[in-house]
Amino acid sequence: MTRRILLAVDGSEPSIAAVEYALEVFPDAELTAIHVVDELEAHYGGERADGDPEFFEPIADLAADHGTEIGTRVASGTPAETIVAAAEEMDEIVIGSAGRSGVSRMLLGSVAEAVARRSPVPVTIVGPSR
Repeated sequence: MTRRILLAVDGSEPSIAAVEYALEVFPDAELTAIHVVDELEAHYGGERADGDPEFFEPIADLAADHGTEIGTRVASGTPAETIVAAAEEMDEIVIGSAGRSGVSRMLLGSVAEAVARRSPVPVTIVGPSR
């Protein structure tokens, strides 16, 4: 049975490190990258609700370097909640850690931490420098 791995991506360095990690550790898995457009940010002039069509290009390039492809999904919602909901049909989540600490982490929270606490499947959190 092929493992299904959900890659939560936001374009950050830790996010790209998480994709690289998954490509190396799960070479035979079915990989799906999900990018969640935060409803609040989209509403107040941030990212477009349908995402950026070129957003997944670096991820596709990494996959091609490994001789594989990665499926892609764009979703709209609260990032942690949306990722956890998408994980219902997966075997594992791989997500990058933003690396926040101290007051910033307490005030802003951490998507990776929220996903790890709520996920119905195992979660691997990858830092920017592995």
